[in-house]
Formats: sequence, structure tokens, C-alpha cells
Amino acid sequence: MGATLSLCMIVRDEERVLARALDGVSSGVDEIVIADTGSRDGTVALAKRYTDKVFDFEWCDDFAAARNFSFSKASCEFVMWLDADDIVTPENAELLKKLKDRLETEAPDTVMCRYDVAFDKKGRATYSFIRERILRREGCPPWQGCVHECVSPFGKLMFSHFTVRHGGDPFKNKRGRNLAIYQKNVSAGVKLDPRHTFYYGRELVANGLFAEAEGVLKEAVEGKGWAVNKIEASKALADCYLSRGREEDALNALLGSFRFGEPRASVMCKLGAVFKRRGMLKEAIYWYTAALSAKDFSAYGDFDQPECRGMIPLVELTACYWADGESRKSFKCHLAAEELDPEHPSVRYNREFFKARGMYPPRCDETERPSRRAP
Repeated sequence: MGATLSLCMIVRDEERVLARALDGVSSGVDEIVIADTGSRDGTVALAKRYTDKVFDFEWCDDFAAARNFSFSKASCEFVMWLDADDIVTPENAELLKKLKDRLETEAPDTVMCRYDVAFDKKGRATYSFIRERILRREGCPPWQGCVHECVSPFGKLMFSHFTVRHGGDPFKNKRGRNLAIYQKNVSAGVKLDPRHTFYYGRELVANGLFAEAEGVLKEAVEGKGWAVNKIEASKALADCYLSRGREEDALNALLGSFRFGEPRASVMCKLGAVFKRRGMLKEAIYWYTAALSAKDFSAYGDFDQPECRGMIPLVELTACYWADGESRKSFKCHLAAEELDPEHPSVRYNREFFKARGMYPPRCDETERPSRRAP
């Protein structure tokens, strides 16, 4: 018969988006389990159109507890989680069906999949990372974390191209929710582990509390924890310093991230931005150029921003080379950016800029331009 798969979700007031999530994935799962944490709209009635396994869970400011409850109601061999505002495209619905066959033949315990969470105007992912998406129900560790909850990958790992897109709900304001939960726990004396120290620091930054975030992020950088989170914490710490004009400290935080692994393109772009801000154009050019050839670490669990290896450094190099008196190099970088996305707002602006200076159409030697790489 093949492996069986339960979809487990926790929801609250999601009637605007829940059908979108369930329609995308229902053909690839054998069971749908929904834990409702106190909806006041039509979420529960909508959920019951898809499954009879809809349960009430009293909300207690603990996402892990809600996830664990939903998993406890599953009966299939494997369990998969989704958020109500996630999207599974038709292409990925087909990948999920093929993935179920692999569950039977390869017998993994944890399946790691890509999660796209931010997008450009054309719908292309600009921010992604790898998450534990499907887990063997027997022997599965509990979810942990009141916010940004996770399950520790266990047993035999398998990686899949199956991808979930976080669609969001523009009418639902979640700003401050996660921070409030963290602050409640910290005030109660809860000691955050290294992973949640990092996420708490990021929530403080997201809410503009830079002074408070600085100490938390320093702890995340210097304490125990995953290298990926230390690198991200270093970037967030640099943002805290820059918010108060402390450019030297920001540079030290970014350069310090090299202690935890090979330089990431996103760090290089931030270094380029700091040097550009200081008027040190050649230094900025160095880091933006390096970003173009940086390694893609998305398969290593990084928070991946592909634009930091392409469009962002090319647009910045266009500006830096022009300001540094290198008009031909500036134009070549613009042409490389135009090749990536001719309708990008910065590309369109720069196209008119160069047209006004008589640089269109490009000469033959200027069409011999690298893709993504600066000259």
C-alpha cells in the first residue's frame, strides 16, 4: 500500500487562507488533523469540510504544545506539518505524491524540505531555508519552543525538492505576537536555549528594540549554538549597531561571522553597504564583487537570500563604479543586472539613467558581459 501520511495543522481565525492550504495538499495526504486554538470566525466549519479530525486546543502561548497536541491525534506512519497560510503549488503537490513513494522505499525518519518565506514582485523566492517537514510518527521527538518551534531532526535524514511557500495573510496582523510571548517567558525567569536566544534577539530587532536586542544577540553570537544562527545573529547585531551610527562595531560584527563558517553572500553585501555608507567605494566594490561568486549554502540549512548572489550586488556595483569614476564598469554591471531581471525597479531606473547619457544601445564589447559577475 505504501507509506501513509498525516497532515497536522494548528489554526486560529484562518478562514481566509485555510482552504488554499488544504486544496493544495489534500490529494497527497491520507489524513488531515487540525487543532483549533480558539477561532472566532468560520475556520472550524471550513476545516470540517476537509476532515472529521478537528480538535479544540486551549491556547497557552506555546506553539510547541499546540504542535505536539496535533501530532498526538495523527494515526499514519508519517506526519507532516503546515501553517494555515502556507501554499503547496500544483507542481509541489505532484512532488509530494512522488515523495510518498520514497518514504516507502527509503524509510527515512526525518525529511528535510525547502521553505520559501519571502518573494519578489514576480513571485520568486528571495528568502528560504530548510526545515524538518515530514517525520516518522513513531519515535518522533516532541516539538520544542514557545515560539519558532521546531523538532530536532532524528534518525535517518532524507532531503527532498518538495517546497512549501509561506503565503501569509495580509489581513492578519501578527506584529509583536512572538515578541510578547518571548517577553512573557523571560519575565517569568525562563532560560532561553541558544536557538531561542537568537530568535528572541531577532524579534527585538524586528520590533525596533535595538538597544535591548544588542545584549541578547551578543549572547547568541558568543554562546553555544548552531553556526548558521551565529552568522545570522552577527548580521542582526550589525543592524543594531548601524541603527545608532556605530559603523566600526557593525564591521567587527560582520567580519566576526567568518569565525563560524565560509563567508556568506548576505554578509558580504552588508559589508559592502557599510563601506559604501562610509564613502569607501573601492572597499565596497571588493565585497559586492565577492558576493557575486559566493557559495550557495541553502542546502546546509542557511537562511538563503539568492538576490545577495545576483541582483543586489550588481545594482550596488552599478552605483559604486559610477561614483568611483568607472563608467564602463558601471554600465557592464547594469547590463548583467538587466539580464537577470529587466523589469526590476532599480534596473529600470538605471536604464533610463544610462539612456540619458547616450549609453544605449550598448557597443559590441559591452555586450560581452558576465552573467551575475562584475567585470
